[in-house]
Amino acid sequence: MDGSKKRKKNKQQQENNDIVYSESQPEDFGHLAILYPSFRSFVHPSPPHMRLTIDWTDFNAIRQLTCVLLHRRHTLTWWIPGGQLCPTVPNRSNYIHWLEHLLSSNIIPGTISSDSKVRGFDIGTGASCIYPLLGASLHGWSFVGSDVTDVAIEWAEKNVSSNPHISNLIEIRRVQDNNAPPCVEVEDLVNSDQIALCKKTDMEVAPLPLDLHACENKSYRGPPILVGVVRDDEKFDFCMCNPPFFESLEEAGLNPKTACGGTSREMVCPGGERAFITRIIEDSTQLKQHFRWFTSMVGKKSNLKYLVSKLWGVGVSIVKTTEFVQGRTYQWGLAWSFLPPVQKSSISLSNKKNTSFTLEGLQRQHGAINVLESVKSYFSSYGLSCSLNTSSFTVDVFQQIPGTLLVKGSLQDKDSPLSGAFSVIFQKLEEALRSKFCTKSL
Repeated sequence: MDGSKKRKKNKQQQENNDIVYSESQPEDFGHLAILYPSFRSFVHPSPPHMRLTIDWTDFNAIRQLTCVLLHRRHTLTWWIPGGQLCPTVPNRSNYIHWLEHLLSSNIIPGTISSDSKVRGFDIGTGASCIYPLLGASLHGWSFVGSDVTDVAIEWAEKNVSSNPHISNLIEIRRVQDNNAPPCVEVEDLVNSDQIALCKKTDMEVAPLPLDLHACENKSYRGPPILVGVVRDDEKFDFCMCNPPFFESLEEAGLNPKTACGGTSREMVCPGGERAFITRIIEDSTQLKQHFRWFTSMVGKKSNLKYLVSKLWGVGVSIVKTTEFVQGRTYQWGLAWSFLPPVQKSSISLSNKKNTSFTLEGLQRQHGAINVLESVKSYFSSYGLSCSLNTSSFTVDVFQQIPGTLLVKGSLQDKDSPLSGAFSVIFQKLEEALRSKFCTKSL
């Protein structure tokens, strides 16, 4: 019995190593060590199976891994000095993939810019400048990355200039650290851990009741975040943020299993992430017409209840959440908008080249292979090639978390005879796959 439980647990942990969206394959450290001699000294066998790994408590090892992954996967040249927050590439890629899904979902009106190019704002880009670098290299998005400290600004600019093929897409903007910025009140809710959100990936969240009678006030006291940084004539498709998760340096040091570094500015603020994200929410009420989507990473699931309630209280039109799973690390994405949701009309022909949807609540016996086979059969019924990689279109299926898949379709040639019917066929595909593979929602 014990052996069976252990095997089941190991299988679940193996499944959880699948990263959200396309970052689903673990890297071969031995192969990386051969390709990058600078990484070789950090790789060693780990008992009992003697698999090659690194010391996850060694900042230098994590920094070198990030450096080689960014170069191998994204052809990016990158480095940061010691003591700065060192990002993990798969985790940060998850956020970019989720944003791409939000932007292509047609939940709200399309891109703000007249030339249809996506523009993002990275709050606290850090010395690593990781989100603008990934967004620009993966999707050609342009960015403004803001920060406060001299070291962060200096190294972010170095990392941008070290990649001339995308440097024209990224602006690094210094934020003035005012001595007495306005504060945002944060209420600690009673029994705030009793309502669990994000059981599904990429879910739309309904309003929750907010008990305002039992609370302890905390406040964000720090430099401007969006108001006072975003210019009057600027518009963005989204903002994103990896906020200071902790209220104190003591709390930030409670995880001895990793050593990703990080300065007090990057890791800590009064009230922690709840106060910081609350400030973003308050700023968003003044910048409704400047952004399509406001988003942030959330490190504590217990904070989602408060933040979602706060959002409905300020009059947003839509709230979306998702769960990012990387190994044993769980984080959450929170997104909201003040724009009116697009009304779904009857089926009409569209020339949209890219479309996607998520399948949630898959039955245990079904996986990506089963879905791929059904996709082939479905398109064959329309007289199209059974191959999922044709000259006309591609269909990809990515595992997110166990029980959730992302199905993505791309029309390769907008002048193809399929261009008008593709979105209609794909919409019907979604209905067929949901009916066949997904459990019924209660």
